[in-house]
Amino acid sequence: MIRLEHIYKDYQLDTEPVPVLKDVSLQVEKGEYLAIMGPSGSGKSTLMNIIGCLDTPTSGEYFFDGENISMLNDNRLAEIRCHGIGFVFQSFQLLPGETALQNVMLPLSFAGTPRSRRQEMAEEALEKVGLKERMQHLPTQLSGGQKQRVAIARAMINNPKILLADEPTGALDQASGAQIMDLFSQLNEDGVTVLMITHDAGIASHAKVTKKIIDGEIYDD
Repeated sequence: MIRLEHIYKDYQLDTEPVPVLKDVSLQVEKGEYLAIMGPSGSGKSTLMNIIGCLDTPTSGEYFFDGENISMLNDNRLAEIRCHGIGFVFQSFQLLPGETALQNVMLPLSFAGTPRSRRQEMAEEALEKVGLKERMQHLPTQLSGGQKQRVAIARAMINNPKILLADEPTGALDQASGAQIMDLFSQLNEDGVTVLMITHDAGIASHAKVTKKIIDGEIYDD
């Protein structure tokens, strides 16, 4: 599903390059549930942005489902982000003026799904994450755990090949975080490939495979 080969990422600080990722090689198989654990500043968010096609490496090669990402044009990259990858963020990234249903429907409009199908599909997605009774609520009317469930339903609405979760429980209390981890485990049991980054060893323990990132380098746990 995902293959990174000797990925380096540098950022420029004034005239000096600052290395963030250093010779990262990584494979994620279809159906895997992988956690990458590391402290703040370890490079895990940069790695997630590269895997999510939101950033490009300084050097090295990245293959997504057999395609060399560096060889693709902007339109194809946008298509992969829309159909191939589902994103779940710590801060939920919901539109505050839209209901839960409208937030989940949004990726369907970008994907060109017929208008007549969008609401039905979004309702089904929200029902799967246990929010049948909250579809018409605004984000301000939802708890943190419910907001993250909306975000997960939105991430899964286009049936992506992989779900990327960036500190998905970071803004939640312990009980809500446990419920989100149960949901990820269920999605993985249903065949969804999950890649999660976290600083929390307890959260990482829910994954089937854990790797560590320290100072921009990947290690087996």
